[in-house]
Amino acid sequence: MRVELRRLRAGELDHELIWLAVTVSAALLASAWLALHLPWPACTFRALTGLPCVTCGATRASLSFFHGDLGAAWHFNPLVFVGICALALFDAYAFVVLITGARRVRFSFPTGGARKLILASVLLAGIANWIYLLRQ
Repeated sequence: MRVELRRLRAGELDHELIWLAVTVSAALLASAWLALHLPWPACTFRALTGLPCVTCGATRASLSFFHGDLGAAWHFNPLVFVGICALALFDAYAFVVLITGARRVRFSFPTGGARKLILASVLLAGIANWIYLLRQ
């Protein structure tokens, strides 16, 4: 895997702008959902099997995180907690890059080995998270 710090090339997708817009829109939508007292999302997997899915507890983890109760957020779903932390860091980076016009971080994968390693790591994290949720 190669990491580059460079300016956005002509015709290249502006990932920082796209994903910052997506996450801010999702946060605004979630806030409106809660403000309107709409029903909580239900887990179809849990309803069918009686077992939690990999993302069970995500809503409670998110609410705990944004209320500053990081311990509860971790307890409800560690993978979601880590994901929210990663999104917060990415959004801060994207905001700074977009405001200042600074160089952007870009990753390239010249070999398939790095991609397979990342995929295996993501799958392992999902499995470990699911085991954690099953043991609660």
